[in-house]
Order: sequence, then C-alpha cells, then structure tokens
Amino acid sequence: MDAPTLHRRFLSDVVPQIRHDARVTGVALAGSIAGGHADAYSDVDLIVVIDDEAFDAVMKERLALIDAWTELVAGFTGEHVGEPRLIITLVGPPLLHVDFKFVRASDFAKRADDPVVLWDRQGHLVRTLAEHPPVSSPLDLQWIEDRFWIWVHYGATKLARGELFEAIGFLSYLRETVLGPLAARRVGAIPRGVRHLESIAPEEARDLQATLCGYDPYEIGQAFLANVALYRRWLDDTGVVIQRRHHAEELAVQYLRDVIAELT
Repeated sequence: MDAPTLHRRFLSDVVPQIRHDARVTGVALAGSIAGGHADAYSDVDLIVVIDDEAFDAVMKERLALIDAWTELVAGFTGEHVGEPRLIITLVGPPLLHVDFKFVRASDFAKRADDPVVLWDRQGHLVRTLAEHPPVSSPLDLQWIEDRFWIWVHYGATKLARGELFEAIGFLSYLRETVLGPLAARRVGAIPRGVRHLESIAPEEARDLQATLCGYDPYEIGQAFLANVALYRRWLDDTGVVIQRRHHAEELAVQYLRDVIAELT
C-alpha cells in the first residue's frame, strides 16, 4: 500500500488495537490512500465493520473506543455531511485527520467504490467485495436542472438586497453542487463537489475561476453570470436529454441581469 510515512505508521498501530474488540469483524481503508493517490495532506478514511447484533452498542461507545485505539485529540459525528455513522477526528501528535466510519457487517456491500481490506476476521469482507460489485449513482442532471434557475434567482435576490456575504457563499454552493460535479463528469471522474478539480480537470478548473469574486456587488453579479454560462455550456456538452426549464431560465437570467444593471 502506497501511503505517506505518517499514515502508514498510524495504520500499523491502530489496526492491531481495533482487532482486540471481538465485536469488530473487519477493517477496511477507503479514500485517497485506497485509490493510490494520497499525499502528506490526505485524510485516513477507515471503515470499521461491526457485527450486526453489537452495532447499536458500539455506536454509543465510538469516541471512547477511538480514544482507546489511538491518541484522540478531538472528534465529532458526521451528521452535517449526512453520515451519522462517521466520527471525524484529529489524532496525534503529529496531527493526522482520520475518519472512522462504523458500518454493520450486513451493510458493508453498499458502496460506491471498493475499499482496501486491512483485516478480516472471518473473510466476510473479502467475500462481500467479490460477490457484490460497487454501485455508483450517476449525476442526476434533471435534479439539477429542476433547481438551478430557482437558485440563480435566489442568489440574485441576495445580491439586490446587499447581502454580499450570503451571495458570495451561495456562489460557492453552486460550484460545490452543480459546476464541480459537472466538471468532474466531463473528465470521467466521480463527482465530489470541487475536490481535486485542479488536478483531475485542470481546464475546467481554469474556467471555474470566472465564478470567483471579491466583496464587490458588480463582481458578484459577473460571477453569477459566469455560473450561468458554464452551466449552459457544460450541460449542453453532456448530450443527455432532459426536460429543460427554458421559461424559468429566461425569467431568472433576466432578473439577474436587471439586478446587475441596477448596480451600475
């Protein structure tokens, strides 16, 4: 396994500690290390597989368990990213970001890509990976189209009201939710917001610079227009047939242009 020294040292120390708990049926590694493209700044993404009958009890003990397995500095649960099974931690020193995802043994098959099995008490993890291929959800272009022009109008209202911080933050949301995933799709990568776009989609990342702005109303307006232009072009380039919301598009873009005109 190709990983930075700190990450390898952590894994060699923590996995034997986890193995002592009889409720754990296996440990697997996901993320950039499993994908073979980790660097010194990468997180460690551990999957801790728990016997189904013990899962509820383990969920109540997770922070205490992690503290027993390694030098826990801080940790919290992952509800904010829609994953309550996740414990996001700093361990060390030296500091290392480690995500511990606790899953039922019966749920291990549900995954978008294959992790690397580090330890498997009875061979369950290896058999599961062999028998159940990963299933990734394609980017739902209709879901985006149904929302995008409403989002454009929303951003324009914040700009018109003078809520510049809100408008700037919403531009970031559009990059994360719409343009970043579209950019990744263009190069055949798995959409993960704007993660790694500079390396996996450098041309698209350069185009996205037009959606950045400073704390200036006119710049913000131009950044929203850049969002619209990129969305139109990249959606057209997909060649996917969806129901386009042309009426909403026309009205929302005109509203945005009217707001910008009022700023000059």
